[in-house]
Amino acid sequence: MNIFENTEMAVKTLTANKLRTLLTMLGIIIGNASVIAMVAIGEGAKQFTQEKLESIGPNQLAVIAKNSDSDGSTTEQSEITLADVEAIAEQAPAVAQVAPQITSSLQVTYRGRTSKATVTGTTMGMLYVRNLQVQNGRFLDSDKQQSSSVVILGSAVAQKLFLKENPIGKDLQINNISFQVIGVMQQKGSFLGTNYDEAVYIPILTAANQLISKRSPRGITVDYTELSAKDKDSVRAAAFQVANILTRRHGKKDFSIFANKSMQDLVAQVTGGLSLLLATVAGISLLVGGIGIMNIMLVSVSERTHEIGLRKAIGASEGAILSQFLIEAIILSVTGGLIGTGLGVSTAVIVSLVTPLKPAVPVAAIILAGGISGTIGLVFGVTPARQAAKLDPINALRGA
Repeated sequence: MNIFENTEMAVKTLTANKLRTLLTMLGIIIGNASVIAMVAIGEGAKQFTQEKLESIGPNQLAVIAKNSDSDGSTTEQSEITLADVEAIAEQAPAVAQVAPQITSSLQVTYRGRTSKATVTGTTMGMLYVRNLQVQNGRFLDSDKQQSSSVVILGSAVAQKLFLKENPIGKDLQINNISFQVIGVMQQKGSFLGTNYDEAVYIPILTAANQLISKRSPRGITVDYTELSAKDKDSVRAAAFQVANILTRRHGKKDFSIFANKSMQDLVAQVTGGLSLLLATVAGISLLVGGIGIMNIMLVSVSERTHEIGLRKAIGASEGAILSQFLIEAIILSVTGGLIGTGLGVSTAVIVSLVTPLKPAVPVAAIILAGGISGTIGLVFGVTPARQAAKLDPINALRGA
């Protein structure tokens, strides 16, 4: 009996017991669907995080004052001043833009409507280092030097305070101080706990002098400074130059510098590791599915002893019996793998429709899952197939 006849007989046997066949394939179906879906969702999460980090500013660095030694002990209060930031802008050739920030959460009011917003005193550089876009009006321009009482609103704050009214040119109050709205930012969304649409921006000198007391013997101190390098290849050079300038001015390294590129690399490693973990956990169900195939087929062998005895009595060889049962196991696992792959891809599509994630299904993952399914069918089908092939026809017919 050739391979085609064995395959035809295996298909007839499996279709004659549809419920048992479906239950046998269930473990493989769930395993494949889980692997494909988890890998796809992991890739989508990785891409989503990378895009968010890119949207903040792909060449971005951040500088903050450091108030503890490497051993964790508290040291003298350190600070980054506006003069330090201006020195960086003038003396660091690899730095394209700087955006010092003085930030506080304050009440913003317009005609009885109030919104709690993150008020950030900054400069025009903020527009570039955070890759922001102005929807209406303008950004700060030269208002830093003028200490003007002007404000630019995040889209959510503008919507909450002004509803459908055009905010440009209107006056609102921040902690009972009047500010004129000169711009509204384009919607950007939130990331890592920061909602950019709930922020408002004012000139940094106005923030320091009128709203948030930020003066010290060395001048106006800033909470945080963001910088952008000229390009991705200049990030390392920019960090080196900034560190040299601040160390020279302070006489010690009492600050920390963080690069967005380093964060992107870290996130890529973490999300990649999580994707691998999820795929490994999901892959365990493929192993369980293979064990299920072996168990059900062992039961099938005991139920089909009469059939096996008759076939061997009329001349079927051990190889033919072995081949048929192996083919049945492979058909079960491959068919279950194909169905599971379809379910996994469908799950990824549904996730892309109902969440911000855009899962990507790597072709390699589909090929790998399919290959593993076929291998599992072959490996776990060997034991029941050998048991069937070794049955003595006389005992098989007598037992029937």
